[in-house]
Amino acid sequence: MSVSGSSIPQRDRIERFLTEHGAESIPHPGGTLLAHLKRVADLLAEWDADSHIQAAGLCHAAYGTDGFGQSLLDLGERATLVNLLGEQAEALVYFYGSCDRGETYPGLDSSPVRFRDRFTGQDQHPDPATLAAFMEITAANELDVMTQNSELAAEHGAALHGFFGRTAHLLSPKAWHACHTCLPPINP
Repeated sequence: MSVSGSSIPQRDRIERFLTEHGAESIPHPGGTLLAHLKRVADLLAEWDADSHIQAAGLCHAAYGTDGFGQSLLDLGERATLVNLLGEQAEALVYFYGSCDRGETYPGLDSSPVRFRDRFTGQDQHPDPATLAAFMEITAANELDVMTQNSELAAEHGAALHGFFGRTAHLLSPKAWHACHTCLPPINP
């Protein structure tokens, strides 16, 4: 089910694809990976993200992530996702999944940002639009996980509030507002 603000072309087809690739049977905070992916896309729609960002959010874990090792597709199958989502959205799915968080996150408030691709080990300096889309998906992903798992929220919520506060310049006002109001600030 999608929210009224969702503008993902052929969302039903994409959700069927995710189901056929096992997303409905993979456990994830709040139920299944498929339920999580849908909620992330819905949050992005609420924040008025462009349709390619919403589509990337719906498929953001297709190649696995640095924090979620299971993948739905092998990197050799990128053309499959390009055909389903389009080049721009698939490139963002790859970019999101490729992030080496330990190497990239500490420098997200630097200029230029050094982004480490965990698949290739290569560094790059992404453009501001790509970074902003990446951060929007990151915020939607983390907020969904935190709202679905109170133990994780208690353990990581304050640190995430600090992280998103430090990188708020890369977030839309709606995304930052959600992070600021849904995550507990770090106690002084």
